[in-house]
Amino acid sequence: MSLDIPAIRPYLLDLQTRICSAIEAADGTVPFLRDDWTRPQDRPGLRGDGRTRVLREGALFEQAGINFSHVRGERLPPSATAQRPELAGRHFEALGVSLVIHPRNPYVPTSHMNVRAFVALQDGAEPVWWFGGGFDLTPYYGFDEDCRHWHRVARDACAPFGEALYPRFKRWCDEYFYLKHRNEPRGIGGLFFDDYAEGGFEQAFGLMRSVGNAYLDAYLPIVERRRDMPWGEREREFQLYRRGRYVEFNLVWDRGTLFGLQSGGRTESILMSLPPLVSWRYDWQPTAGTPEARLYTDYLRARDWLA
Repeated sequence: MSLDIPAIRPYLLDLQTRICSAIEAADGTVPFLRDDWTRPQDRPGLRGDGRTRVLREGALFEQAGINFSHVRGERLPPSATAQRPELAGRHFEALGVSLVIHPRNPYVPTSHMNVRAFVALQDGAEPVWWFGGGFDLTPYYGFDEDCRHWHRVARDACAPFGEALYPRFKRWCDEYFYLKHRNEPRGIGGLFFDDYAEGGFEQAFGLMRSVGNAYLDAYLPIVERRRDMPWGEREREFQLYRRGRYVEFNLVWDRGTLFGLQSGGRTESILMSLPPLVSWRYDWQPTAGTPEARLYTDYLRARDWLA
């Protein structure tokens, strides 16, 4: 069975539109910048098209980037063949929606979501295809009810496809979004899956749609609970410091970022995931017993939030 690109593309474009509309309505002050792009057919190595949507300097969201891309390349980059060396030398087609939202209020967490489809092709050989994606939450100040809600929606998105998927993808997320050089998680996790083709096209595509559709249900209730909490310079400084971890992960460990840059992708769209403002402090440690310290002791560790 091959990958049905004509069925996938309209869904992804609609998903991007729906999420943009919801985020724009929640912010209520500024619209998304619309940037549609095309890679020329005669450009060697990579061609395709996409829609980049970026909201900046909103009242609620300092920056939100929501991308659709559909690219075709002549050769898989090292970030892809390192995981699947048997695919070296194949050309590929990849399409997906990826987003990162950086709120202004430090009590509102940063969130990330990605859903994607991929096929590796070679003359005379069967196509190798799969789906991937997931969503994860990166709070600066932790709240148990937010974490439980996030993981409850994640579990429910997986449930129609088998009870074993949520714990499997939750564990995969905890392991993937981990800064090895810091020995700490990026956030409180959620879902992550890749190379997923189980049950054939309809089953795998259905899972991807369920995860994509669940994102707003997972994120917006948390945003509404925290958006009006008062904050000051202390909370802002901690938010900017923790954003540094986000930058470190995306530039050092994230497979999607590396795939995009190594394959000759559109740099502006790839790096829109980075926050607009960030800071680093040498060997900084939070004071014991503070809300900042509790982020590390209570939230930045693998937990069963639904126990």
